[in-house]
Amino acid sequence: MMSDQNPSGPAVPPPGTTPPGTPTPEPTGKSRKPLILTLVLAAAVVIAILLYLFQPWALITGKEVNEDLPTATPGMTVSPSPGGTVNPPSVANVTLASGPFQSYEHTTTGKASLIQLPDGRTIVRLTDFQTSNGPDVKVWLSVNPAGDASSARDAKYVDLGDMKGNSGNQNYELPASATGETWGSVVIWCDRFSVPFGAATLTPAAPSPRS
Repeated sequence: MMSDQNPSGPAVPPPGTTPPGTPTPEPTGKSRKPLILTLVLAAAVVIAILLYLFQPWALITGKEVNEDLPTATPGMTVSPSPGGTVNPPSVANVTLASGPFQSYEHTTTGKASLIQLPDGRTIVRLTDFQTSNGPDVKVWLSVNPAGDASSARDAKYVDLGDMKGNSGNQNYELPASATGETWGSVVIWCDRFSVPFGAATLTPAAPSPRS
């Protein structure tokens, strides 16, 4: 009687099975999809962060703001000075100090003036102002001169608020606590990257009426 087994030959695996010792093939297709999706999501997050920080579109867009210089109005009230005394109302604005802008990180032109209004308030007036747009740009008053604008954060300063526009004629009111200080410059400051766009040294002027 003949046997069904062949003792001298290799064992033949049943059909549809993998022979012992055969390497397992690397997974393809579906197994790569989670990795690719993770990389795409990570890249999207990085791009979103970079766009938020740098806002590159701001460098090619602009906003012009033109405000009138405040003047005396009938029935106005007069604010007391820091010493508690009330100065007689004036009929005209008075320029206390002024100076032209010089450029730092971006070309900045125009003039900054410190002006006392008839009602006792004091404003910073930017005239024929022009600079670049950018993220988180502020208007500061600093005790430093314009030549030390890069160190404005290290010295005494007051934040007058967001830059209203990167061109035009604009007014920024000083808080009452800042009116008694001797300020050295107006600084256009990018708070996002801690750099000045431009600055103007405030040179004291002999008080003279300004309409």
